[in-house]
Amino acid sequence: MKLRFLAALTLATVASVAVAQTAPAKPAAPAKAAAPAKADTKLQFFPGLPYRTGAYAPNGVPWANGYSDYLKLVNAKGGINGVKILYEECETGYDTARGVECYERLKDKHGGATVFQPLSTGITFALTEKAPGDKIPLITAGYGRSESQDGTVFKWNFPLAGTYWLAADALVQTVGTKEGGLDKLKGKKIALVYHDSPYGKEPIPLLQERAAMHGFNLQLLPVTAPGVEQKATWLQVRQAKPDYVLLWGWGVMNSTALKEAQATGFPREKMYGVWWSGAEPDVKDVGEGAKGYNAVTMQHGAEPNSKVVKDILALVHAKGEGTGPKEEVGQVLYVRGAMSAMLAVEGVARAQERFGKGKWMTGEQARWGYENLALDQKKLDALGFAGVMRPISTSCVDHMGSNWARVHTWDGKAWNFTSDWLQADEQILKPLVKSTAAKYAAEKKLTPRTPADCQS
Repeated sequence: MKLRFLAALTLATVASVAVAQTAPAKPAAPAKAAAPAKADTKLQFFPGLPYRTGAYAPNGVPWANGYSDYLKLVNAKGGINGVKILYEECETGYDTARGVECYERLKDKHGGATVFQPLSTGITFALTEKAPGDKIPLITAGYGRSESQDGTVFKWNFPLAGTYWLAADALVQTVGTKEGGLDKLKGKKIALVYHDSPYGKEPIPLLQERAAMHGFNLQLLPVTAPGVEQKATWLQVRQAKPDYVLLWGWGVMNSTALKEAQATGFPREKMYGVWWSGAEPDVKDVGEGAKGYNAVTMQHGAEPNSKVVKDILALVHAKGEGTGPKEEVGQVLYVRGAMSAMLAVEGVARAQERFGKGKWMTGEQARWGYENLALDQKKLDALGFAGVMRPISTSCVDHMGSNWARVHTWDGKAWNFTSDWLQADEQILKPLVKSTAAKYAAEKKLTPRTPADCQS
């Protein structure tokens, strides 16, 4: 297993990344509440679970680079109110078992992990069982368990700024608008071509709910990972002649789907991807063949002109400390990584407001910060995310904090926004979240949190 270390920054220098080879991790001992090691009491530890190798690396690498670079940017600016960040990666290869192994390896290092971002729905499912006992929050910004928006059941999960149900709802609204109204979807055919994994199956409950409401026919077409063989799937598409195809792919599956759509003559302008299927690596090898293809964004797209990108270029890359190539800075998944890092950092900053400004925060204290995020537009603009994001405000009952999305379209050379801001229909999402979370609580014999616990 590979580990990547980002050393803590000194006041005068930017961190460098070193690579070490280690033996596979042994099973970890049961979690224990231990005080942070003295040497690390002023270093806030952010562990990373990226996948820089394997079939999904083309998409995983830019996310990981954006995440790492943003943490370097924070340190270059003095840290979180003076508390510097230490970042260490453990390569998962997008494999659930390896992801759990990495989690166990990293959770107690450097005084204890602040927060984990699993970057995989499968790993999220596994860590959801472990996080409460270890008292370590999980951020799954735009992915993971959609029902974990309900913080009364999922105390340690934070699907900040969106879920797959939000994404699916935004896409149904988009095709409804294209048809002249949601009522015009009656009798239409919508096919979901999806990665046959927990990730790919996540939007199905929401789409089934919408299909029942509006009378469209939903066709489910699973694709075996990693998705390099889809001829049988697209034969079914050609035979069924759906009005729209929703693509819930990842990695090589996305470009393969676009090439198959081109080969079978399915119009790319009638294809809509989830945000994992709407970045530069998904379309660059298809080029003009992907022209007209659309994808939902949660909430940003490519943001080369944003202030946060300019700051990273000036304070990190200009000093030769960029994690990856300068050319990717500002691309879709790179910005996703930077945004995810910002959310992780701002939760700690929020926790410091309650537990001590300029102090090291435990995972449990950071959890309070994520549950009480108050990122208004003024704050986001100051952080360099003007025009990139809308406000996020979380609470005990709402761990998502924002329900906005947009759609962008590939013009053959670049992604461009082609919709206004879209807001998910809470009258559909809230009951679905509540019922699914209640089912999970019943299965796991969990008691929903009390008002008193919500104040803790």
